[in-house]
Amino acid sequence: MSSVAARPGFAWPRLGVRLAPWLSVFAIVVIWAVTTATGSVPAQFLPSPAQVVGSAAELAEAGTLWSSLGVTVARGLIGAAIGIAAGILLGVLAGFSRWAEFVFDKPVQILRAVPFTAKLPLLILWVGIGEETKVLLVILATAIPVYFNTFGGIRNVDRRLVEAGKVYGLTAYQLATRVLLRGALPSVFIGIRYALGITWAVLVLAESLNATTGIGFLLTNARQYGQSEIVILCVVLYAVLGLVTDALVALLERRIFRWRQAHSGS
Repeated sequence: MSSVAARPGFAWPRLGVRLAPWLSVFAIVVIWAVTTATGSVPAQFLPSPAQVVGSAAELAEAGTLWSSLGVTVARGLIGAAIGIAAGILLGVLAGFSRWAEFVFDKPVQILRAVPFTAKLPLLILWVGIGEETKVLLVILATAIPVYFNTFGGIRNVDRRLVEAGKVYGLTAYQLATRVLLRGALPSVFIGIRYALGITWAVLVLAESLNATTGIGFLLTNARQYGQSEIVILCVVLYAVLGLVTDALVALLERRIFRWRQAHSGS
């Protein structure tokens, strides 16, 4: 009986550890609410949290919020899925083969050096101003960091592991998947998390161009009409999408590397 009663007490430290990272966010919201309530900042520049929540409720009731959110999530996830898959594939090829590195590495380096604001006009000229351009921009944005993290992770795998795999008669495919890619997985996950974070930042730019739906469309319209509470709402939605996708990848990473005892800070 005593052991059962003691269990809830042991849950509190774990709950505190999980909630601790959110204390700074909670403090920001409190400061935001106090600042707007006291009138220190004009409402047209920074609406109160209550105004933002009220605008969200109105848009949700009208159905605009859910349709816009669904379109943005679809664009982001489709583009990110293709970009991450392409980045991993190119990273594995370039990491495994010197010849593939000669073929792929410099073009990817060039793409990385070109800013998104310069890529967008080129995509418009080549593809048009439709939905394909928005998804392609996300693909480019996500493929590049995943490629570099996969390539770097593979090249940092201990050469002795590769030599041992060859001794045991592993084929080139088996070496790539069982030794190199598996050894590079921690670096690959870092690239995926970074890529998913940048997905929503790129969509802000993509959805501000000739879009009729999406969070970026709401943001552009709200900015034009001076609806600061909707602007803040859209920024919050992009932030929430980034946090949710990052948390899902982090959860998957923890499950895959459950055996690993990594340093978690002091």
